[in-house]
Amino acid sequence: MTPARLLASCLLFSATAAPACAMELAALPSSDSLLVLERTSRQLSRTKDPIWDLRLIAEGEQIQRFDAVTGRAHRQTADRHRSGTRAPLPVGRYSLGPIEPLGPGDPAELGPIWIGIEPLFPTGRGHLGIHLDPSANRNANSGTLGCVGLVNRADMLQLAELIRRHQVTALVVSE
Repeated sequence: MTPARLLASCLLFSATAAPACAMELAALPSSDSLLVLERTSRQLSRTKDPIWDLRLIAEGEQIQRFDAVTGRAHRQTADRHRSGTRAPLPVGRYSLGPIEPLGPGDPAELGPIWIGIEPLFPTGRGHLGIHLDPSANRNANSGTLGCVGLVNRADMLQLAELIRRHQVTALVVSE
């Protein structure tokens, strides 16, 4: 897959995210797999959290997309590089850690699985991951403290399986 075709995949979902997404994708060999997180114009009906597209791209083709949230609805414009702001993840590239099943000692609201993510750029943010957001569209806890929260439990399990199958090791967050 050519970088131009990968850029077309980025443009499919967000014209404003194209420059950042294009730089990240153009640097990848066409055989690489990655996750791409981009804001959409959609929002959860009850809580108004912005819905973000979390897409798995493998060999230049979109394999699957999931609805996700990042940050809280009322904190979307807060400083994305400062810890504790409840803002969305900062734009940039992250490495994925292992897929870890959560146990009885872990917070139940994070769901069955935790996938750690590590920013590959300087930021004041830490302890980030991809997890379930069981409060999505239900109450004031909808959204995350800054991680990526999938809206549906079944999606979280499917994402973990796809990450394993396609050996995904990177996440790119664009606007």
